[in-house]
Amino acid sequence: MRTLMGELFSAIGGLRLVGGAATEAEAKLWLSDNAGAWDLVIVDLILDEGSGIEVLREAKRRAPASRAVVFSSFATPGIRAHCLALGADAVFDKVDTAAFVSWLDEEVNRLDRPGPAP
Repeated sequence: MRTLMGELFSAIGGLRLVGGAATEAEAKLWLSDNAGAWDLVIVDLILDEGSGIEVLREAKRRAPASRAVVFSSFATPGIRAHCLALGADAVFDKVDTAAFVSWLDEEVNRLDRPGPAP
């Protein structure tokens, strides 16, 4: 999945994959060791070990203003509501890749827009 994300980011442009993890523990350690090195976290709920929900929780705890999106095969209405309540900016089912790509494209455009003058 990381390889596919890297290719997707290259195709969209404006995004760069800076890390990845297969387990909850690896993801939490990466978030801790790389504070400030990321603007957007993409979380799958099913990991080799642990829970993507806990990774989402940790990402929002470490960087409350950061963007977080859940991209999972288990994005049921209840899971979607729970992830949004935890601070996810969006939740996508993997079968709706087009909506996910569109959201990422909007994020790139949002980040590229200059903010208001001081």
